[in-house]
Amino acid sequence: MGNNSSPYSSLPDMFVSRVAASGGREAYRYPVPDPSGGPETWQSLTWSQTRDRVRDIALGLHSLGVTSQARCAIASGTRIEWILADLAILCAGGASTTIYPTSTAPDCAYIVSDSGSMVAFAEDDEQVAKLREQRPQMPGLSKVVAFEGDAGGDDDWVMSLAELEKAGSQLAQEQPDLFDRLVSSVQPEHLATLIYTSGTTGRPKGVRLDHANWLYEAYALKDLNEELRGQGWDLIGEDDLQYLWLPLAHAFGKVMEVSQLHIGYTTAVDGRVDRIVDNLSVVRPTFMAAAPRIFEKVYNRVVMQAKEGGAAKYRIFRWAAGVADKVSRVKEEGREPAGMLAAQHRLAHKLVFAKLHDRFGEQLRFFVSGSAPLAPDIGRFFYGAGITILEGYGLTETSAGAFLTRPGDVRFGYVGLPLPGTEVRIAEDGEVMLRGPGVMRGYHNLSGATEAVLTEEGWFATGDIGELEHGRLRITDRKKELIKTSGGKYVAPQAIESRFKALCPYVANMIVHGDSRPYCVALVALDEEAITAWAKENGLGHLDYPALTKDPRVRSLVQEAVDALNRDLPRHETVKKFDVLPSELSVEEGEITPSLKMRRRAIESKYQQILDGMYGDSVHRL
Repeated sequence: MGNNSSPYSSLPDMFVSRVAASGGREAYRYPVPDPSGGPETWQSLTWSQTRDRVRDIALGLHSLGVTSQARCAIASGTRIEWILADLAILCAGGASTTIYPTSTAPDCAYIVSDSGSMVAFAEDDEQVAKLREQRPQMPGLSKVVAFEGDAGGDDDWVMSLAELEKAGSQLAQEQPDLFDRLVSSVQPEHLATLIYTSGTTGRPKGVRLDHANWLYEAYALKDLNEELRGQGWDLIGEDDLQYLWLPLAHAFGKVMEVSQLHIGYTTAVDGRVDRIVDNLSVVRPTFMAAAPRIFEKVYNRVVMQAKEGGAAKYRIFRWAAGVADKVSRVKEEGREPAGMLAAQHRLAHKLVFAKLHDRFGEQLRFFVSGSAPLAPDIGRFFYGAGITILEGYGLTETSAGAFLTRPGDVRFGYVGLPLPGTEVRIAEDGEVMLRGPGVMRGYHNLSGATEAVLTEEGWFATGDIGELEHGRLRITDRKKELIKTSGGKYVAPQAIESRFKALCPYVANMIVHGDSRPYCVALVALDEEAITAWAKENGLGHLDYPALTKDPRVRSLVQEAVDALNRDLPRHETVKKFDVLPSELSVEEGEITPSLKMRRRAIESKYQQILDGMYGDSVHRL
């Protein structure tokens, strides 16, 4: 594994080593509801307690016939049981197949069947019902293990997690050394994870990642830690506290799970997105990874609250946001604010930014943003407010982490330098090519697809267009999403869409369209929470969401932001017309993936009539 060679043979090996080193320390923290309906409490598991539960689940799986590299699926949101099940699957010698809880029943069946999963963990009655509905399409699935709920049905196809643990506990008493033997038999080249990419086109592809891939990720972060300590920075240490809400079905979430095993920090686990902001002030983490949509929502909420406070309060907020932008740009050049700017920054902190720090729990040292581009304006607002967002870049096919901004070298619009051991080059057509120990071994059951993106020399074609500057990578767009107007001009829609979301706090998504067309137009999806709050403040509280999308005052709000966007764009990139969609984009409608990436072609196809209307004599209204 090059410079990142690991003394461990597998993730289970790393896990039991962590238990040996940190047995009595807190490993995980998770919310537990009060049976009487009171406020929920947070409970902890030490590393030793985690090992005991993982051992029992692993031996329970062994008793069900799970052997080396046998696939076991997990259909669940992020919660402590997800992590315990995943570690247990690996310790039993198996490989985890991940399924988003938002996946449809047919998609669940496709992933279970294509992966060859023999056991599936299901979060609750809803997930069990999806699997039961598709049971004829999954003949190889011999058992479903439910985290909670009643199993349903009158057969023994479904069992509870408690029942599985009980069976494993009995086996542990009968064969005390069995768990250690299973762990020691797992090798670096053994399959560890099958992650199905929530592709923006076509069926999801199963990405085969082995133990060596994940060991690389853990060790690359360790090497990066050492590199940064030499520069006076401390990234992540054993005393840190992570708040983990990311979908563990996504490679980004998985990397945060794996790095903990090596470094030994504590993780607070709760995948409920609507609880993130409230939980931050309760958990008080030192770092958290998130998708840009979370930062956009927090930013939008701050803007809305400032507006609701009246004209004077909003003027103060706009002034403070301007100070934050100036401070960020100074710091991005490697300097610290001085003189009048430093004085303004102190006042802005007192009036505006201190409340943000309170909301995030005061111990927060940094966020990590990944899975989609972060709008530079939003990054600069937080950075100037004293909250650092480090941007990462990678794909499922590269075990997630490939690039990361260094704390002392923040440049918004860039995703930083490669992790130690990862190589990058830019192909002649601008495509980013990556090589290193994190790159997948191939797609599952799709040899032709593997050969299309992976060269014999080990270079992986990412599908992203990018540029290198002093080693730092800037992603400009997806190769397949570049627009070429009928006038022959190229447009990168992602950059425009990202900029727009920073200008309009009422918007969830913008889809720029214009391929083979004379000019660019856009479809705009509003953020229901933000626009509903605005409506109440502006005498439109009687209107429901679909009615608001048609209201001329709402259209004026969007028009103002489009005008501001166009002022800074070359003429061929400006958005000449737009229309507001009647609903937010959804996973259920196939408009966005479970990891919140837009399915651009599906959206354009669904709203083809509206797009065509924007190139006619008049704008077609919804």
